[in-house]
Formats: sequence, C-alpha cells, structure tokens
Amino acid sequence: MTKIILPRQENSKISRRQVITGASAAGGLLLAGCSRTSNSEGESSGLSKLRDKFRRRPKTQKSTFASLYGSLPNEKFPVPAVPEGELEERYFRQQVNYKTREKPGSLIVDTRNFYLYLVEPNGKAMRYGVGLGKAGFEWSGRARVLWKQEWPKWTPPAEMIERRPELEKWSEENGGMPGGLDNPLGARALYIFEGNVDTLYRLHGTPEYRSIGKAVSSGCVRMVHQDVIDLYGRVKTRAPILVK
Repeated sequence: MTKIILPRQENSKISRRQVITGASAAGGLLLAGCSRTSNSEGESSGLSKLRDKFRRRPKTQKSTFASLYGSLPNEKFPVPAVPEGELEERYFRQQVNYKTREKPGSLIVDTRNFYLYLVEPNGKAMRYGVGLGKAGFEWSGRARVLWKQEWPKWTPPAEMIERRPELEKWSEENGGMPGGLDNPLGARALYIFEGNVDTLYRLHGTPEYRSIGKAVSSGCVRMVHQDVIDLYGRVKTRAPILVK
C-alpha cells in the first residue's frame, strides 16, 4: 500500500487494539447414525422433510443473490460472479434498520460482527459483510475517507516487504502492482486518513469470498468486489469513518 502524505495539519495516529484473535469457519450439516423408518411413501419421514426443505427454497432468494453478486462484465477488468454458497447469507448486502448518533453518509465498521454500515437518513443503513485484520494488525478509532480509486495500484509498505521479500518487485521504487483482479486492493479502494496523514489502512475489494466474516487480512477492511463497487458509488470523499 502506498503511503500518501498530504499537507501536514496534524500527526496523530489511530489507536490499535488486540481484540480480534481470529474467526472459525462455519460448520456444515452433519447427518450421522440416521435410521430409516419407512412411511407409506416408502421414505423416512425425517429425510423426506429435509429434502422438502431444500426443494422449497424460494426462487426469489436465488434471483436476489444473482442481482447482488452476479458478474460485472462492463468493468475495466470484468468481475466474475460470486459462486453461490461462497458467501454466508448473513453477509449479503442489504438495507437495515440502524440506530446511531453518527450522521448520514458516515461509515461504521462493527469489528465484533464483521459488518460495515453506511448510515442513511431515517434510521436506516446499508450493511455489508467484511473481513478484518488478524491479531496484531487491528485498528480502531475515527478518521475520514480522503481518497478513492478505481482498480488502484498496490504498493506494499516496507514493513510488509521485510516480512515477505518476494513482494520487493512491487515496491514503490519498482512502480507498485498495477490494478487488476489479482491486485490485493481489488476493484476499488477507499483510503483512510486521520487529518491529512495516511493511516495506510484501506476499505478494498477481494476475490477471497470466504474471508468475509473472518479476521485474515493485514489490517485492512476487505469486501467482495460487488460490495466495494456498490459502496464506492455511495460514499463521498471526506466521509467520516468510525471503527469500533
């Protein structure tokens, strides 16, 4: 990530915290020791009910998912659809009732529940699922989105290159990594500043769908491409952000 310093007004730092220690993957459906008791239909009643449950899955749910997370072929780098089942339903983008003292247009990152809220008028908010920084990289506090970029270039900071020397080819001296689907910042990036000082943290896209709802990244707030593109279009430059 490129460090950008605007004209100096203040030089405070966002506080870091050691809250999130990781997140476990969601468990699957376990069917064990099932006994088959035949009914008049020649099928166990328990199995019949289970099959009916899946047969009756509303078609509207599938169409809603496709409308939210379908492919985006008109992007500079065409974005593939999110495979169904790769993103937990509770992290689907949706408008929700949300009480807060923060003004409309503000961003709130709920690190406990892995949600990002864009505050709207009349007690509403647009809610997105996010992935967060793993232990040792978390951050919290108040800041602003001072810069926005579509398909941004990525420049790993010196500290990251020290940990991972193979990233030297994308250093600032070497011009950074061009935008694209393989770029760690994804389709969009919102750059977080405190005052005019770049915190080096970003809200950005990711193709790693299953990282949403988990603490896996190096400090940044990640979203699936479709969500970060939607958020990018709604957020104004200088929008306040609260991470708690």
